[in-house]
Amino acid sequence: MADEEKVVLLTQEAYDKLKKELEWREGDYRSEIAERIAAARAEGDLSENGGYQAAREEQGKNEGRVNELTVKLRNAKIMQAPKAGTVGNGSVVTILLAGREKTYVLGSRDIAVATQHEVISPESPIGAAILGAHAGDEVSYKAPNGREITVTIKEAKPFEA
Repeated sequence: MADEEKVVLLTQEAYDKLKKELEWREGDYRSEIAERIAAARAEGDLSENGGYQAAREEQGKNEGRVNELTVKLRNAKIMQAPKAGTVGNGSVVTILLAGREKTYVLGSRDIAVATQHEVISPESPIGAAILGAHAGDEVSYKAPNGREITVTIKEAKPFEA
């Protein structure tokens, strides 16, 4: 499966924020860059015009981000977080790890725009270990360094924006 066809799981709020960013990049921001290019072009000699070169570079970055957002939004699936107590995509999970309590959102990195919590992927070692677990469960996973790490699920609740 090509990267472009990969389903992107998003909360409704993350989807809305990415859509708003896309609209801005395709509208006002694209126009602003075009105006800067036109103004720099009017100054003459483009080969030694730093403003022109910078605006063209910014235009390229913007178009790349527009393409990235277009693909993500086209392949987006709005996820419904599981009920409280069960860890799944879209859960806010509080765990006890190495004696410290930490709170994460389990899901795609793209939902980070909609939360102040750190996001962990369900494909990561820790994400795969806690996926499907319940509050009170103790699960373990193998860290990239080969160590076996035990995690206690303290709380799991649906993500709410």
